[in-house]
Formats: sequence, C-alpha cells, structure tokens
Amino acid sequence: MSGKPHIVGISGSLRQGSLNTKLLLNAKEYLPEHYTFTLADISQLPHYNQDLEEDMPEAVLKLVELCKSADGFLISSPEYNWSIPGVLKNAFDWLSRQAVGTPLALKPAAIMGGTPGGFGTSRGQLHLREQLFALNLDTVNRPEVLVPQLHLKFDEEGQFTDEMGRKLLEQLMANFVQKVERNRQA
Repeated sequence: MSGKPHIVGISGSLRQGSLNTKLLLNAKEYLPEHYTFTLADISQLPHYNQDLEEDMPEAVLKLVELCKSADGFLISSPEYNWSIPGVLKNAFDWLSRQAVGTPLALKPAAIMGGTPGGFGTSRGQLHLREQLFALNLDTVNRPEVLVPQLHLKFDEEGQFTDEMGRKLLEQLMANFVQKVERNRQA
C-alpha cells in the first residue's frame, strides 16, 4: 500500500473539552511523523434507522468515506452506566451496515478511555471490545489504557501528565503502529 498511513480517531464523547478527546489527541502524538490523523465527527449522525439506508444521510456518507480512507482507528471513550455511550454505539451501527460496505472490517484499532471515577472505563471497555469484535476490527489487546480520575491528569495545555498512564499509552501506540504496518504490508 502506498501513501502515508492514515489514522482516524473516534471519541465516544461529544462534550466540548472532553477528557477522552484530550486523551485521544495525546495518543496521536505517539504516531510516527509520517502518519496522518483525522478526528472523526460523530455528532451529526442521525439515530440509526434502516429506513434511512435508501437515501443515506450526508453525515453517514461522510463518516463512511473517512473510515474507508483509514489504515487504523484510535478510539477513546468514557463509560456511561457500565457501557459505551449511545453516540458511539450509534456510529458503529451505521458503520456495520452492508449498505456502506463495512469500512471498519479487518482494520487495526487501539482503544483507551478514562473517567473521573475510580475504575477508569474497565466495564465500558469490555463492551467496546465486544462491539469491535462484532465489527471485525483487529484490536490491540495490550496494554489496556483505563485511566481513573482522568480529570486530574491534564495540565493547562491539555497534556496528559500521568506518568504511568503515559507509559501505557506509549506502549499501546507502539503495538498499534506495528499492527498498522503489518496490515499495510499484507
């Protein structure tokens, strides 16, 4: 495969100033310099409804094209009620459809997440991994990046400051890049 590797980031949080989006943007700093990165916008997707597939919504088509161009995905999500946010599940529902060509299938993905609480998305990531398995993504399994008390782990410039968290994030990204490179050579 030629061209620069393209990574698409997906945040499970729509909130302006989202801690998980900040974590995602910190993770992209561990990508090699020749990689490109695009943060997907899932905020405009309508609720999945099969009736809409006949005249596919523009926001869905835009996300599908972005995902088709990706060599891999970085996903950061908060945990809502022991699971993933509905907006993230909705995006996956749209991207899973045969009508759009399942643009995530067989591509590498690395996941991460954090919460203000003490468990750092441990339950939510179990559900996220199930979703990614159903979508046939090639998920990086280790290390797990589950950051508790995420709201206390950024400086004023938005830099992730947790020393152990940074080491885990760096290793996750190294493993992710290896998967992306292997997948591009296949």
